[in-house]
Formats: sequence, structure tokens, C-alpha cells
Amino acid sequence: MTIHDSAVPALSVWVALESPTHHVPGVNGMMDLVASEVEGLPIAVERIPGRDGLGDSLVLRAGVDNGEKAVALMSHLDTVHPVGTTAKDLPVRVEGDRLYGPGVYDMKGGAWLALQAFKDAAKAGAARRPMVFLFTPDEEIGSPTTRGLIEDIGGRSMAVLVTEPAREGGKIVTARKGVGRFEVKIEGRPAHSGSRHADGRNAIREAAHQILAVEAMTDYSRGITTTVALVGGGTAANVIPQHAWFSVDCRVTTVADGAAMEKRILGLKPHDPDVKVTVSGGMNRPPYEKSAEVAALYEKARAIAAASGFDLQDCPMTGGGSDGNFTAALGVPTLDGLGIDGDGAHTLQEYGLIPSIAPRRALIKGLLETL
Repeated sequence: MTIHDSAVPALSVWVALESPTHHVPGVNGMMDLVASEVEGLPIAVERIPGRDGLGDSLVLRAGVDNGEKAVALMSHLDTVHPVGTTAKDLPVRVEGDRLYGPGVYDMKGGAWLALQAFKDAAKAGAARRPMVFLFTPDEEIGSPTTRGLIEDIGGRSMAVLVTEPAREGGKIVTARKGVGRFEVKIEGRPAHSGSRHADGRNAIREAAHQILAVEAMTDYSRGITTTVALVGGGTAANVIPQHAWFSVDCRVTTVADGAAMEKRILGLKPHDPDVKVTVSGGMNRPPYEKSAEVAALYEKARAIAAASGFDLQDCPMTGGGSDGNFTAALGVPTLDGLGIDGDGAHTLQEYGLIPSIAPRRALIKGLLETL
């Protein structure tokens, strides 16, 4: 069954404008689209220039200025798919009740529907407190240029609503693992692999030992995972490799485990004493735990959803991080996964479910007006 929805043409424009994190024209083009949507409305717009080769951020403000803490919405407009994806591997299209395209699920669909809810609430003038909406350009690489802004706005708010995609058939997120990122660089000693083999110290061999040690740190019973997913080294087939490197992704469920794992990974020691091992990085996102305040905010959201005719559920702590990790770690009640339902984030089968747009838009409007 084909489901027609007035949201589809407008959202399709957003999805068709490709905006991978490091493609500044695309990311800033997305910020232009947001700014153009609120022209003439009772919404103030602040544009913050990007830095370090990344795109701009946009802050929208509306609602009453009554001295109360704000309700904050947060969305990112960068994606992971390279420019050209829509032309070949993942064209923007509707198939049944699915809208396909790069970033539609993670998270342009959520950003778009939340903007409509923000506009609806601003025009209605029914909000009890100020409303702030932050759009960022760099979440997909860990928010290196916007973490301070996220924490500043979040810390001044009574609640934060993050429009990352829904999980498992529409569930929202009330807890996320913390995320650590590390780079391991190894320096050995080069030598001819035929005539001077014994003189060399193989950096790739050392990397193999270190990778096995890092992977062995995974402890499913404690919710700790360590992953080596990028690796490189060497110069030629007949040279003992002098250099090698690999990256480490670490996920934890508690702040204490994050500190412990950071110490373990930064403290890696060479297996071969003639080889140098250098580790950099650390915990990038603190864990986002389901506190009593988060649980209370979730129950309010459930009541609003029930009034709109759907049963809102949350999911167990998810392994992926988001900007909600930063605000939750400040003790600010945070709800995440409020965006579009669908599947296929970061893949060439990514889609959003069109029927999920209207109820989730109504949920966010309800939260903005009643918190």
C-alpha cells in the first residue's frame, strides 16, 4: 500500500541535498534550508560559523521569555554517505510506506519532523517556557567543534530532546553507552626482509599482538566492548615494516568503567621491548544513564503519546552514542531516539517510515508545549 503524506516532498528535498560531515557546502546548505523554513515566523535565528574545516551551527529560539529554563531540541544535519550516493547507490525514492535516501533515518527525518513541531509550537504560542533548537554539523565524527555549544545549551535547559532515529519499531532511547576513541601508533625498525630480516623489528607483528590484547578487553557481562576496525602499516612487500597503526572503539555502560578502560588502553605496553607503542585519544562521549529524572520525563512523553493514540516504549541501553550523552552526563533529563522510525542507518538500504512522521511530530509538539 502506498501511503501519501504531505511531508514526503519537503523531506525529500532535505535528503536529496547530500551533506556528509566534511562536505561544508552540503552541510551549510542544510543550515540554509532550516533558516529559510522559519522566515517570517516568531523564531529568532542565530548562525554560528563553523571552524576546523567543518560547517556552521544554527540556533533557533522561540516561546515565552519568562525566565524559566528552556526545553531544548537537538539535531545534527551531517550524514555519513559520500556525495554521489543519491545518483547511484541510494536514490531518493518512495517505495510503499518507505522513503529511501542517505541520511533520511539518521537523522534528517527526525530533524525535519522536529522542526515542523517547533514551528507549530512557536506559531501556537502555547509553550510554558522558552524553546531552543540546536542544529549541528559534526555529530557523525563525535561533535568535536560543537560539544561546548551542546553542553552550554543543554546545561541551561530543563530537558533536552534529541531527534536521533527511533529504535526497534518506534522505541525511544533513554540510555546510551559511553564511547571512547583511541589511535595506536607503532614504530619498529625497518630492514630488508630477505638479506637483513633479523635486524628488523616488525611494527605490524607488534600491532597484531596489541590488537589481540585490545579485543580481549571486551566483557559482555559488563557491557564493555572494544573493537579494532581500522588498521594500516608497512611500505613494501620486501621491507620489514617500520610503522603500523590501528584505531580502537570502546563502549561502556558506566562512568567508572569508562575511566578504567581509558586507563587500560592508554597504558598499552610493547610486546617487543625494541618497538615503540604510542596511544592517544580517550572517552569521547560519557555514558547516558536512565536516571530517575530521565524516567520521569519518559513517563510524561508516554502520556502525551497515549493521548495521540500510540503506545510509546523505550529500549534497553543502546550501544550507539549521540549528543544526548553529553547533556545526560550533565544531569539534564534527556530523551533520545525521538526521530523518524525506519532502518538501515549508515547503509545503502537506509529508509524512514512515512507513517511514523505525523505521530512523532505531534509527540514533540506536545512535549514542547507541556514541559
